[in-house]
Amino acid sequence: MASIDIRLKKVNKVYKEGEVVAGVVVVNSKGECQHQGITLTVDGVVNLQLSAKSVGVFEAFYNSIRPIQLLQYPLEVAKPGRLPSGKTEIPFEVPLKPKAGKTLYETYHGVFVNIQYTIRAEMKRSLLNKDLQKQCEFIIEYKSQAQEEKAKPKPVAFTITPETLAGVKDKQNIPKFKVKGKLESSCIKVTEPLKGELVLEHCEVPIKSIEIQLVRVETCGCAEGYAKDATEIQNIQIAEGDVCRNLPVPIYMIFPRLFTCPTLSTNNFKVEFEVNIVIIFHDDHLVTENFPIKLSRF
Repeated sequence: MASIDIRLKKVNKVYKEGEVVAGVVVVNSKGECQHQGITLTVDGVVNLQLSAKSVGVFEAFYNSIRPIQLLQYPLEVAKPGRLPSGKTEIPFEVPLKPKAGKTLYETYHGVFVNIQYTIRAEMKRSLLNKDLQKQCEFIIEYKSQAQEEKAKPKPVAFTITPETLAGVKDKQNIPKFKVKGKLESSCIKVTEPLKGELVLEHCEVPIKSIEIQLVRVETCGCAEGYAKDATEIQNIQIAEGDVCRNLPVPIYMIFPRLFTCPTLSTNNFKVEFEVNIVIIFHDDHLVTENFPIKLSRF
């Protein structure tokens, strides 16, 4: 009986390009353990995927959406031999350098775009014993302002009325209402919250709820075309019931770490973000106002 594990020196597992990932491969065995070598592979990959609605339309580049390898570093940590009974720790160090012509983008877990960095340890064994494997993820963040544009405050004032709503055909059926407010900035550090406020000045009918919705817009593609899909990340209710008129309602939203990253645009994919303010009336009809936002690390 034997098991393998990876332990990184950094507890939070957050690294920057150029740093060294250091840790130990831990092998636990209940007796002397013979092996055919222990290897370590550090990988950084962008996985792209098409949504179901895009597959038929973009059959031409369906095959061209291959994983993009940003980082690959194989390492032999132990030559074939025997390990003693009990716990054995084998130290390792791996420099974080991207492959030629590539950039280490920030870790991001999306629906159609996934940027992930992993360390995989593997212990080869004889034919009668199963090889042992262990994988762990670590997180990459940008190290300098040179890699992206710095966040500058860009206040956004807004007024929402039936007349301002886009893409609504029958505006006559929408009850008369007016909401005014502001977002402190549409260009925000990913480590800071989205802040602002809104005021319901008047509304003909009772209101059931007001919500803030964070949306990711992921684009995948190449020269043949692009597939663009928007999906919800989180939804926060900021007011419930028939809101008091002319009372400022605060807007406050923290960005979840792995499901957001600095806004990213490359030749093969884009990751962008939007915020929706959703007003739900008592009969469950709703109106939505959309605000594109830009996220950055610095």
